[in-house]
Amino acid sequence: MRLDKYISEQLNVSRSDAKDMIRRGRIAVNGEKISRPEFHIEPETDRAEADGKPVNYREFVYIMLNKPRGVVCAVRDELSPTVISLIPPELRRRKLFPAGRLDKDTEGFVFITDDGALCHRIISPASHVEKLYYAELEHEADESYIKAFKDGMTIDGGEKCLPAEIKLLEEKNKVMITLREGKYHQVRRMISAMGNSVVFLKRLSIGGITLDPSLKPGECREILHKELDLLYAK
Repeated sequence: MRLDKYISEQLNVSRSDAKDMIRRGRIAVNGEKISRPEFHIEPETDRAEADGKPVNYREFVYIMLNKPRGVVCAVRDELSPTVISLIPPELRRRKLFPAGRLDKDTEGFVFITDDGALCHRIISPASHVEKLYYAELEHEADESYIKAFKDGMTIDGGEKCLPAEIKLLEEKNKVMITLREGKYHQVRRMISAMGNSVVFLKRLSIGGITLDPSLKPGECREILHKELDLLYAK
């Protein structure tokens, strides 16, 4: 890979800024300062530094974000803050995208990455990746919800949902819901089909990855490789 491309991608700077850094002698490869932007680097084996600090190679970035209310799942929005705007500079890449969406009033786990193939795998209905939600309802739920969800509900507009799971908690207006697809506002529409409504909704997990309880709303961290293994296993 060309050195200017490597620096641009790994430091999230423009290609022209990367070239300028190289020409100014700010970049070293394997301990030797390189002044040619077209210099070729082996990302997996060579050691790059910028101003004496390591520039570690990551082909893709995987981020767990605890989305707060009022933030939209989009790359950009003219009216509201986006999930991408919450990513700190050290993790930001130009092609980051949320893998699946939560509506503006829903909190919880948003998976953000620049790995297009994995993003597609997460959001594709054919993959049946499980998503777990905690919901608080306006009215109490009962056993009829369990059967309706298990059988596969038909919601407004005549859309047929895949079989899903709902667990009634001790307080009957609080439930845990597991979906294997991601229709628009699906949890809210399913609860509405039961004659009830959602007053609070939070996504807790995607596949085998659970939202880190130490992350406050608006905070994020990189997803570990062992966590990605759990996702692929699911």
